[in-house]
Amino acid sequence: MSDAPELRNDCFALPPGVHWTPVETALSALRAGLAPVVGAEVVPLGEAVGRILAAPVIALRANPPYANAAVDGYGFAFDGLPAEAEAVTLPLVEGRAAAGAPWPHAVPRGHAIRILTGAMLPDGVDTIVLQEDVTAEHGSVRFRAGLKPRANTRRAGEDVAAGALALPEGHRMRPQDLALAAALGVDRLSVHRRLRVAVLSTGDELATPGEGTPEPHQMYDANRPMLIALIRQWGMEPVDLGRAPDKASAVRARLEQGIARADAVLTTGGASAGDEDHVSAVLRAAGVLETWRIAVKPGRPLALANWNGTPVFGLPGNPVAAFVCALIFARPALSVLSGAGWKQPLAVTLPAAFSKRKKRGRREYLRARPTPDGAVEVFASEGSGRISGLSWAEGLVELPDEAAEIVPGTPVRYLPFAGFGL
Repeated sequence: MSDAPELRNDCFALPPGVHWTPVETALSALRAGLAPVVGAEVVPLGEAVGRILAAPVIALRANPPYANAAVDGYGFAFDGLPAEAEAVTLPLVEGRAAAGAPWPHAVPRGHAIRILTGAMLPDGVDTIVLQEDVTAEHGSVRFRAGLKPRANTRRAGEDVAAGALALPEGHRMRPQDLALAAALGVDRLSVHRRLRVAVLSTGDELATPGEGTPEPHQMYDANRPMLIALIRQWGMEPVDLGRAPDKASAVRARLEQGIARADAVLTTGGASAGDEDHVSAVLRAAGVLETWRIAVKPGRPLALANWNGTPVFGLPGNPVAAFVCALIFARPALSVLSGAGWKQPLAVTLPAAFSKRKKRGRREYLRARPTPDGAVEVFASEGSGRISGLSWAEGLVELPDEAAEIVPGTPVRYLPFAGFGL
């Protein structure tokens, strides 16, 4: 699937004796065990938005490429000004310098020239006085003394010098990055191929909206459209494996399809050790399963495998837990696989607008959003089946592994969804 190196077989191995894995231990293990699995391709600049750089962008030309005027005004040589004068009068040369129409001659020492913003500085000009600070009449300009040398000018290459590093390898290209690359004369970029991530839902209890009337015991599959949308929003290419029934052979067949078509696989449901947990059973039978019982709420069971070089992430079946685990664990892991490096979530400290007594032993993530007065409130229910709380929320409050007593005003750690690329 890729010309990148394959992952080592033990990429998901935890230290011996670890039974309940703290969140930081799990994240550290993921970060240490994973590496990019996608090769590179060259694309035109206009097609590079959202892509991950496989090589750094080096400036082919300086920006700005020449010294130029930062304002509309009058330009002259600073060393041609009279010493210790309260006001300065300089004769004007005929003509002007404008962006796209440079003045082709040198400006004599002790003279000034009309110059417009962006114009290349003519020979003999290194300083500019603002037009608002000048009295112009009878072919001369008069202004108060006190300007500093090189005032109101831009140096060549003061933004980026020719040959300098403009954007590093692993950077995800944004519209503003296209502007920078274009300004530096770069028209083609080496980028990683988009990571292909297969998504599989499992369970006889699931139905798909629009595909007939569900049985009374069934519910609609919320995980697959959610995860596919997350993958797209992260600049990756989703591969929809559909929904597999609670049958080991069916689950194995879908997983094998995903491994053949994608660089990584995300599954939901069947990741624990129950009678109908067929994802973990299939991976265990293949001899590739690492079951992580993570000390996190919502979540806990996370099935991980490296099957024939393709990482498989078995997320919980509950949509809220699947969403939280996708943000906290799958996103940084997939980011590494895609060549973008490990992504830490954006975190800010806000005063709580809620009360909660938390026991020690596991990290908790609460659906949350800021209040108009700058605090952060949480969803009314912590029930992990309340999908409406995900739509209500604008981020997550992360409570530490230790016991905590939260009252209104207590500083808490808030992770906005924007920091997860949403």
